[in-house]
Amino acid sequence: MHQPAPDRQPRVLHLTQPVDGGVARVVTDLARAQLAAGLRVTVACPAGPLTETLVALGADVRRWEAARAPGAALPGEVRRLARVVGAVRPDLVHAHSAKAGLAGRLAVRGRIPTVFQPHAWSFEAVGGAMAALSLKWERLGARWAHRLVCVSEAERETGQRAGVTARYRVIPNGIDPGRFRPAPADSVRTALLPGLDPAAPLVVCVGRLCRQKGQDVLLAAWDTVRARVPGARLVLVGDGPDGAALRAGAPESVLFAGAVDEAAPWYRAADLVVLPSRWEGMALAPLEAMACGRPVVVTDVDGARESLPPGSAEHCLVPAGRPGALAGAVAGLLLDPPLRASLGRRARRHVLATHDVRHTAERFADLYRELLGTRPAAGRATDTGRGAPEAGPDVGRAEPTECRESIHS
Repeated sequence: MHQPAPDRQPRVLHLTQPVDGGVARVVTDLARAQLAAGLRVTVACPAGPLTETLVALGADVRRWEAARAPGAALPGEVRRLARVVGAVRPDLVHAHSAKAGLAGRLAVRGRIPTVFQPHAWSFEAVGGAMAALSLKWERLGARWAHRLVCVSEAERETGQRAGVTARYRVIPNGIDPGRFRPAPADSVRTALLPGLDPAAPLVVCVGRLCRQKGQDVLLAAWDTVRARVPGARLVLVGDGPDGAALRAGAPESVLFAGAVDEAAPWYRAADLVVLPSRWEGMALAPLEAMACGRPVVVTDVDGARESLPPGSAEHCLVPAGRPGALAGAVAGLLLDPPLRASLGRRARRHVLATHDVRHTAERFADLYRELLGTRPAAGRATDTGRGAPEAGPDVGRAEPTECRESIHS
């Protein structure tokens, strides 16, 4: 396997599309930590706010124009990305999410140590023939990834059940507990929603307005919540392709905050944070909310159980796509302030212990060193079996032989 020259730090090339939401936050946090550790960090992505953020951190940003979804433009996107790879000459490529994972693996084809991180599986996001095509690709494309990083054991198990045979590594998502920290709700709420009754129970949902995040399910549950908790208000924070449809069907008690640069004040303003996703790998919004000391209600999708504090699923976890169950959990917690306060304190302690972004960055640093040959592979004797993520075992087949030398060696 290619190794960087001993007199220089490795260059990591992150590939990302999308450039917003949780994926962008993960890329930003990793770039920040890796730059601080002395790595040379380049990110290839479409133009947008993420570019400005990364440049401010000191990352080398290369413009890579690519649509969010695959289509007829894919061959051109792959060619443009191959040119970026050739110009950057990275020691390791880290592709984030389905589109960058598709284009990146086609462009590199395993000739450079490659990490693919799906951030939720592509075949869960679509249906019919497109789902079958996505699954076929993920099965084939796994051969061009030295490691396939999942953010939860549940996401890994979903991939294995679907027949995606790879060398898996589980590295849970992390958040910055300094950025997301508790604060009194009253003062924050007054600043964000000056016309709102301070005593009104407030539910907040932060996420892209799209089918994945399930805001339509929350709106379907909202009348039942209001019947049990008169005066309750709901704020949807974010924007996306379903924004117009959601606004058209929302009652007056639902407010739309739009896209925001900083979600932390909205978590702090909330009595309860809800994320009714249809699928995830491990959503960041609940982790951020819990770091702010707020209880959450989430749907039982990949990563949800693993993100919650032990013993809280009874109150905080509901089946996906079930408005009645969601309404019952939300109303029950709004009507029980002592329970909410207890769950919020427990949530903050849990995130500090298990989802600090510094721990996430350290695990990726360890993985990069392993792939670049600068340390022995952890858990090599158990690579074909399941083990604890902390020990770094990989699950699946042997490393692809075509991946053993760099494209520029």
